[in-house]
Amino acid sequence: MILSDTQLERHLEDLKEWKIKDGKLFKEFKFLDFDKAFEFMSLVAIMAEAMDHHPEWSNVYNKVEINLVTHSEGGITQLDIDLAKQIDSKYL
Repeated sequence: MILSDTQLERHLEDLKEWKIKDGKLFKEFKFLDFDKAFEFMSLVAIMAEAMDHHPEWSNVYNKVEINLVTHSEGGITQLDIDLAKQIDSKYL
């Protein structure tokens, strides 16, 4: 079920530096170098696969941008919030 604007606002209070951008949950992560960024992406990939919920993301050198949305529901759901929290737990 898609979260309402009110529900999203409440969840954003608990999510550090995540915001809504183009209808998706968005955050940019910065690392010391490419190796650290890739290590982070590898950890997130394993976690996302276990949740069967995969991020839209991009990587340029030390920067990783992540967008979360539940395509099958057509918006942001609790699954995206849960994945965002898990991602934050892996941020080095």
